[in-house]
Amino acid sequence: MKKKIWLAGAMATSLLLSACGDKSFEARDINPATDICKICNMSVAAEKYAAQVALANGDYETFDDIGCLMEYYTKTDKKQIGEAFVKDFSGDTWVNVETAIYVSDKEISTPMSYGVIAFKTKEEAQQFIDSEGKGKVITFDEVKAMDWSGHA
Repeated sequence: MKKKIWLAGAMATSLLLSACGDKSFEARDINPATDICKICNMSVAAEKYAAQVALANGDYETFDDIGCLMEYYTKTDKKQIGEAFVKDFSGDTWVNVETAIYVSDKEISTPMSYGVIAFKTKEEAQQFIDSEGKGKVITFDEVKAMDWSGHA
């Protein structure tokens, strides 16, 4: 009898601990017909510039430009953010904002003219720079340090 009670207690504890663990967040598909940028209220029509935040409460915020994402990201309590994603400019995949490789240049055309795009790998970012003849590879820390206010 004691063994059954102990086993039931161990299972209950295991379930409680797993419920309290880190929640995993995933990017969701963008719907250009209904997704509106949280900052500038424009439709998220050009996905290669899109970004999104999966909030800790399960909601999502979408953005039409990395600059709009960063305006939101830098002003929001990080406890509210589950995970943030940017669209890989050279493909169809979502990349975590912290691991993405960025290319910045005032000459790069983006929906809100912030001039920053994201790539999954440094090689893809360098290929873009080589083929377009403009841009500089920057890290997420450099992206965070940029002045994003009042641009849109």
